[in-house]
Amino acid sequence: MPVATSRSTFTVTGHDGAALAVYADGPDDAPVTLVLAHGWTLDATAWQHQAEDLTRSRAAADGAEPTGAVRVVRYDQRGHGRSEGGGSRWSIDLLGQDLAAVIEQTAPNGPVVLGGHSMGGMTVMALAAARPDLIADRVAGVLLTSTSAGQLDPRGRPEAPLRLRIQGHAQSAFFGYCARTAERSERIRAHLPGPERGVNPFLVKRYLYGPQAPRPAVLAGARMIHDCPMAAVAGWYPALMLHDKAGALEALRELPVEVVVGSGDRLTPVAHSRRLLAELPRAALHIEPDCGHMLLLERPEVVSSRLRKLCRIAVQGSN
Repeated sequence: MPVATSRSTFTVTGHDGAALAVYADGPDDAPVTLVLAHGWTLDATAWQHQAEDLTRSRAAADGAEPTGAVRVVRYDQRGHGRSEGGGSRWSIDLLGQDLAAVIEQTAPNGPVVLGGHSMGGMTVMALAAARPDLIADRVAGVLLTSTSAGQLDPRGRPEAPLRLRIQGHAQSAFFGYCARTAERSERIRAHLPGPERGVNPFLVKRYLYGPQAPRPAVLAGARMIHDCPMAAVAGWYPALMLHDKAGALEALRELPVEVVVGSGDRLTPVAHSRRLLAELPRAALHIEPDCGHMLLLERPEVVSSRLRKLCRIAVQGSN
């Protein structure tokens, strides 16, 4: 039988004083804490399926001993959801500092498993590059889904197809304009079809999901993107393009790492996950067929099962 879970909401303070909204599910005395970082334009509810799944005691599908309930900590990334943007210049390195603060202030003891989707995966990489001590002392496993260690900006890469370089310049100009005119862009967006109307769900599905994605999953993503402030939508784009942690992931080499990606991911294609494996030779790669970038919503159990495996390993290692 599932075990009843407790839920709490509180605030973590970033190094610059920014207030980050944090949501914890599961018992405080759970044997492992799972900390989850979401992607660009989303919020902590992107991990709702996994939070509900992992906070319930259940036997593993492969017949192994159950881990017991897991404590799951999710948070709204800086500038997203209910978290403040703060006064610091936005960068993926800054998000790594935020993740360190979340771990230290919400899970000061016991093993920790980290999960990151898209920009959240980059956040985990930034933490690994900057705080190998924290990784070595506290982290027992990592899941990286639909993410990249860098080379997302095609503009400065001569080997990139001309079409992608032109697209990169257009996107940079568009997001730059939106960043400079965030309030005006917000007003314009308010007059466009909402997340459940017109071409909005069609476009979200086309670029972020696989062809057979269920409509509720598509609408869940569309709502989060629509609710994300334009200042964050536009403001975080340059940080994503500048992100580069290739060659800086030594702290993760000896850890259990699961890399999961959809075969049809348009934003962080499979090649980016393969490059992660080249740097993390002990990592396991799973390519989910006919699935897009929003894999954690489109095929939630695929992600949950890898997280469950990592949590089980963490508990076994702590005994």
